[in-house]
Amino acid sequence: MNIERDEVCIFIPTLNEAPTIGELVEGFRERGFSNILVMDGNSTDKTPDIARSAGAVVRTQTGKGKGNAIIEAVEVIDTPYVLMLDGDGTYSPEDAEKMLDPLGRGFDHVIGDRLSNPDGEAFTRLNHFGNQILNLMFKLAHGRDLRDILSGYRAFTLHSIRQMTLKEAGFEIETEMAVEAVRNGQRITVVPVRYLARPGTPTKLNPFQDGLRIFSTIYRLAKMNNPIFYFGIIGLFISLAGGVTGIYVILEWFRNIEHLPLTILTVLLITIGFQIFMFGVISDMLLGFHRETTRQIEQLQGSLKPPR
Repeated sequence: MNIERDEVCIFIPTLNEAPTIGELVEGFRERGFSNILVMDGNSTDKTPDIARSAGAVVRTQTGKGKGNAIIEAVEVIDTPYVLMLDGDGTYSPEDAEKMLDPLGRGFDHVIGDRLSNPDGEAFTRLNHFGNQILNLMFKLAHGRDLRDILSGYRAFTLHSIRQMTLKEAGFEIETEMAVEAVRNGQRITVVPVRYLARPGTPTKLNPFQDGLRIFSTIYRLAKMNNPIFYFGIIGLFISLAGGVTGIYVILEWFRNIEHLPLTILTVLLITIGFQIFMFGVISDMLLGFHRETTRQIEQLQGSLKPPR
């Protein structure tokens, strides 16, 4: 199925993107996209005026951060398809059709993969390595290899984005979107896109601080999506702590020195760690049962719908 241009909302969250936003909006308009929404995060430069002059509809978000821009935009978008990208000039309108094509084939969520053919000027070795580590963490925690979970170039159906429970206010929002897409069983695909060096303002992303926050988000969200991983890590570290104290107690015992309090602590740590791990196993079984029940209910509801 071909997607018509007027069925798509080009959604661009911005904050001080005056050097790039005008050319970006014009690039989409030249390709026949007339429904362009810019959600501005209270820019202090001319970003809203430039975007408006180029032909975009501009709204000012009430909350701070990219996550809030996305959450607020979902409430006002009324087209069945959405193509989202950053306003800093790192993504190209020329990849729009490539991003939208899978939606016409039945996919719910499309991620633009920047890492398949990285531009040396756009990615430092440290940034590329950090992205690879975070993607590996996501694969281990959530069971899907999405290759570039931090990509800001995404296409999705309005129905699929409204299925998601989005709460993250900042740059962690892409991670949360990936987690929610997996949790809701959405059809996800990844397509390679170009990622260009920023021609405008400096990046707002702090590699270390935001990297740690994203890492924490991947792990924290695993509690509801992969509890055996979430609780297993906690149980493992507690048990390892018990193992370390246990080794010390045994070495001291060979020297005829007894440490009764440490012995008790060792037993407690290993026991608690094992119990937390088993809690994760039981939670994982309950989650699997819930998902299977939900799937069967949805199939039953689908079979009861009268034919058109």
